[in-house]
Amino acid sequence: MATSDQRLAVMVVPYSPSVCARRKFLLPTAPPPPPLRPEPPPPACVSVSLCLCDPVPAPAPVPHCPRAPEQQEQPRQMTNKTYLAFLDEGAQKLSRAHVPGLSALPSFVPHRLRRKWRATRSRMRSRQSPTSSIASLETSFSPADTLRSLRTHPWSIYDGQYLILAIVAIFALSVSEAPGPFAKTFAAAALMGGLVLPITRQFLLPFLPALTWLLLFSSCKYIPADYRPAIWVRVLPALENILYGANLSNIMSAHKHTVLDLLAWIPYGVIHYVSPVVVSGCMFIWGPPGTAPIWARAFGYMNMTAVIIQIIFPCSPPWYENTYGLAPANYSVPGDAAGLKAVDALFGIDLYTSGFHASPMVFGAFPSLHSGWATLETLFMGHVFPKLFPVYVFYTMWLWWSTMYFSHHYAVDLVAGSLLAGIAYFWARAKFLPRVQPDKEFRWDYDYVEIGDPQDTTYTMLDIYEEFHPLSDSDDWASGSSSSYSTGGRSPSAGSRSPVDDAQSLWDGDTVGSDTEPMR
Repeated sequence: MATSDQRLAVMVVPYSPSVCARRKFLLPTAPPPPPLRPEPPPPACVSVSLCLCDPVPAPAPVPHCPRAPEQQEQPRQMTNKTYLAFLDEGAQKLSRAHVPGLSALPSFVPHRLRRKWRATRSRMRSRQSPTSSIASLETSFSPADTLRSLRTHPWSIYDGQYLILAIVAIFALSVSEAPGPFAKTFAAAALMGGLVLPITRQFLLPFLPALTWLLLFSSCKYIPADYRPAIWVRVLPALENILYGANLSNIMSAHKHTVLDLLAWIPYGVIHYVSPVVVSGCMFIWGPPGTAPIWARAFGYMNMTAVIIQIIFPCSPPWYENTYGLAPANYSVPGDAAGLKAVDALFGIDLYTSGFHASPMVFGAFPSLHSGWATLETLFMGHVFPKLFPVYVFYTMWLWWSTMYFSHHYAVDLVAGSLLAGIAYFWARAKFLPRVQPDKEFRWDYDYVEIGDPQDTTYTMLDIYEEFHPLSDSDDWASGSSSSYSTGGRSPSAGSRSPVDDAQSLWDGDTVGSDTEPMR
């Protein structure tokens, strides 16, 4: 008989006298050969045929019969490395539900905001293409990667910018009396070390123009007056009257009120100083890959150019005319907060009064960097968010009014600052700025980028004629080219919006996924 650990299979057959006279028992089959690993043999199955005339015994408890190896359920494996950290037992123990008392603590972030943030983060991760690296950041700390990038970098005339930045930075450091030589050496060594490491180089290289501008601006007060040109006091008021027929700055600042002080203080004293950081974040998150470095370079070069113009062509602001008239000025005159003194008096602080009093650039009215910042931010934000462009234009006009209300700039200064910002933006857009793709929302959605203005794809009558009337050999010789048209049809790359593989290639040399420095 079969033992209790053997499976009992009962097969019921119809009644028959010949069958009732006999019973057929199937003995347990031989167990399979043991596997390489010592395991207990699986229980064998026994088949017993009984007749209906005999009472059927109650079956014994049947233990579980193991499945075949090919039918056993295999453990699931995660293919996404992003979520492997959440499968760790240590990570589960640190969750909110497993830590005693942590689940009872109140959450200061509303559940709706947390759910929206999780959905947004999941959507951003799911949209990132696993085969595309143009939106990824450099995470290497090895200087060998930097040396390898320098060896493979295609040098061009645009790399001469680093020589110009080095000359300006050396001049600013040599003129500046503070800090001391040890602090300057330490700062230079730290900068060189940051440029050697790839993880920091990707941020420091685009920031070099802005850093050079800060060094030059802070060292202006140390330039000896004997080497500086004379200060122009009458030229800006004269241009104001010639171009606009009146002094607009004096008209704007004639009537003062506390409400007007606050309205002018918001863009001039608050938004102006935080807007570059906000725009940088927007360019990095929502702009195409490579937009943030181009924004940083355009911002830095615009400011550095403006400071150089202010050093070569110093002009007095409107508050000097209101205080000293049109008398000749000298570099010993301290700075003045002008209309911002009312804001300090309103809040009971000494912020703008002392800050403008110690300004290193007192006679830097032309061009206006307040106007330049606002205009450049408007153009770049309008490039990424074109539907909100009227809002940015309104902010620029608001800041224009506030600068004249506080008697810090003439209208001519504002126009010059906007022109300088426009030159920086349109030059960057034509040569380096990636184009926005309407169907992409975040930088991680981009699989490729296209640089420069879209090429004209319209056909003219001459194009249609050349399409159906190919040039002959004599025409090729007469035109000075024997390879313009090889088959009589227009080249598919001519006039195409997608770049070709020659000097304008964006797939190898100029993409942000390559080793070229401008697109890091």
